[in-house]
Amino acid sequence: MRAAVMARVALMAALTAVGAQIAIPLYFTPVPFTLQVPMVILSGLLLGARYGALAQVVYLLLGAAGLPVFAQFHGGLGSILGPTGGYLVSYPFAAAAAGLAFGVVASGRRGRAIGFGTAFGLLGLVAIYALGALWLAVQAGLSAGEAVAAGVLPFVPFDIVKVVLAAVLAAAVAPQISALGVARRRSA
Repeated sequence: MRAAVMARVALMAALTAVGAQIAIPLYFTPVPFTLQVPMVILSGLLLGARYGALAQVVYLLLGAAGLPVFAQFHGGLGSILGPTGGYLVSYPFAAAAAGLAFGVVASGRRGRAIGFGTAFGLLGLVAIYALGALWLAVQAGLSAGEAVAAGVLPFVPFDIVKVVLAAVLAAAVAPQISALGVARRRSA
């Protein structure tokens, strides 16, 4: 793996950790409102399925090792095994799903890039919701309906906006990143 790719993977893992700290606890659910979702989706849209997922695996490994990178400065295996652990574990899958749009997003055709980025970002969001709600139901002893009501429905409108914003940002940034990589290869 090239140094530039490793740096981008590390940067997206770090941005996910920063997004986790912008958290608002909600009284009716153990799931806080955070900015992790757009960072997870961005990692796929900007790095592609493989490296976007790798960035999220790095993020999870840092948290599992005890670094306080999860929401509200938590870390350790207890966070992954707790009620919100399914959301965390879903991040590599969500980034990989969003990353399926990488080629289109990096192409530079803005409208198409935003559309594909949004569509595949929403696919990633479905992965987050599915694994997160399933794990929440098991860990908290909730029915499927209760888990969806507590861990999905309150977040849907905000998360859709976050995905669209991630797609818009990726459509603006990805062509520049791609052009930089092409320029580097030509000069080598």
